[in-house]
Amino acid sequence: MDIKPYPQERLAAQAIGYWSREAANLVITGLRTALADEHLTQPHWWILNHVAGAPGAWTRATLTGKLTRFDDQNTDFEAVYDDLTTRGWLTTTGGTLALTIEGEAGRLRAHDRNAAVHARIRHGIDTPTYAATIDTLRRMVANLGGDADLP
Repeated sequence: MDIKPYPQERLAAQAIGYWSREAANLVITGLRTALADEHLTQPHWWILNHVAGAPGAWTRATLTGKLTRFDDQNTDFEAVYDDLTTRGWLTTTGGTLALTIEGEAGRLRAHDRNAAVHARIRHGIDTPTYAATIDTLRRMVANLGGDADLP
């Protein structure tokens, strides 16, 4: 997709609030739409991905504590855990969460859907430019007193 070019001075005069919000809204909508095809929400994805990334490390309480800062939907995390358990995707062993074979298969399907959205987002943007964009946004967050660490 081609976009209309503008001089650097004109681009530098643009409002970061508008463009960052517009980008965030479109990215989040794209990801949520892709996950909905699997009957998942972002919190479902977060749980599946974290449990897969650190098997045996998470309890419901510790994972909810980690994920709450990213939640903009007032998610009832207990209901999401229960849904994943009812689907047969998540189990609790010795108090820690684990994915079942079905849960890992569902996570991989969701991963593929998310990867397709990310590929659309990054189309025409090389890795150094993307990394510089992320680092610039991190600096802006830090300048405004926010947490610039990677999640």
